[in-house]
Amino acid sequence: MSLTYADKFGHFECSVNFLLCLHVFWLVFDFCLFQKMDQRICIKFCVKNKIKCADAFRMLTVAYGEATLDRSNVYRWYKMFSEGREDVNDEERAGRPSTSTTDENIDEVKKIVLANRRITVREVAEDLNISIGSCHSIFTNDLGMRRVAAKFVPKLLNFDQKQHRINIAKELLDSVRDDPNMLQRVITDLAPCDFFLFPKLKRPMKGRRYATIEEIKTASKEELNKITKNDFLKCFEDWKKRWHKCIISDGDYFEGDKIDIHE
Repeated sequence: MSLTYADKFGHFECSVNFLLCLHVFWLVFDFCLFQKMDQRICIKFCVKNKIKCADAFRMLTVAYGEATLDRSNVYRWYKMFSEGREDVNDEERAGRPSTSTTDENIDEVKKIVLANRRITVREVAEDLNISIGSCHSIFTNDLGMRRVAAKFVPKLLNFDQKQHRINIAKELLDSVRDDPNMLQRVITDLAPCDFFLFPKLKRPMKGRRYATIEEIKTASKEELNKITKNDFLKCFEDWKKRWHKCIISDGDYFEGDKIDIHE
């Protein structure tokens, strides 16, 4: 079966099958276009509801399967919506894209790592939609930071920062020498958590699985109750040693108990 059309250019004939194929083509084209727009709207929704970009990408993958926008596009649109963009339509781009090590990205990396020094380079890179290499360059070259015992710390402290740390350590040591009973009056909930309390909790609980939050609370309380008075006294003695370490290392950041001191 065929249909004949007439217009000002004359007559032409086409089959019904051709028209059906053409119609299907435009339906598929519209579907793909709207599906892309739908995903951008979903990304915008995630931004508005403070859902992390990595989680948004996983949700899109579940919903759209193989038709999901690639990771770089998802992260690019997430960043644009986070910066206040409302329009989901494409815009013309002029010139080359800017490098990832911009002042804006450097500031963002600094804010993120100061809020959580145990975050990984990969997590920061994913949050900001930049490459791991660029993120690592920002850490080491622009911010002068390095990883020590799973934490990011300044790679090089300036003279004033080092001297300030030395002065504080000396003041604390002087206080202990003038008043040997000072540490006995320290409230235990103000004891140094990083090198004493958290390891005390983490070591015995490592590798165990907990079904509920309540189980975690119960297990944590049990481990806390196991800490003895002598443990706290040792903690305070170790604290004093760390003040000495700060002084003999010229104010540099150190981790652990590997530095030998001679009082």
